[in-house]
Amino acid sequence: MLTNNGKQQNAPWWHGRKGEHLVALQFVILILFIVLPEWTPGSGGMLQESTTMIRVTVLALCCTTALVLGGMGSHNLKKYVTPLPYPVDHSELVQTGIYSLVRHPLYSSQLVAGFGWTVYTLSVSHLILLAAAFFFFNYKAGKEEGWLTERHPEYREYAVRVKKFIPWVY
Repeated sequence: MLTNNGKQQNAPWWHGRKGEHLVALQFVILILFIVLPEWTPGSGGMLQESTTMIRVTVLALCCTTALVLGGMGSHNLKKYVTPLPYPVDHSELVQTGIYSLVRHPLYSSQLVAGFGWTVYTLSVSHLILLAAAFFFFNYKAGKEEGWLTERHPEYREYAVRVKKFIPWVY
């Protein structure tokens, strides 16, 4: 941003030149998901009792999957990990490991964990927030992919081969 005297001035973080506002919004969504009251209209105790084993199994599978996606995603990125969607200056395009199965495993891990909790609690309020989080991460990933394509032109071909959040599906 240029000032009146023509000198370069850095824009405040909330202007989001590198996606700072998206990181802040992501934290808001996470905190909301944690503190959001469970809303289970009409579920009654019978539905929850009869599905306990299924719900616990789904939660365990989702938590394990989220840990694998998040852990491997962070490990495969190593020195390129940043909370911002804007790639670090010294980045290289990582297409191996978990990134050979899904382009955004760190976002996927949060969505999978949220899905597990939503199924476990049978909470409609969490389902609604999870749907909003999906659209948010889809938007954030799109911004990130635009920046990655500018920096790494081969990203276009990679995006055609590898799905965004769910291997072989989406």
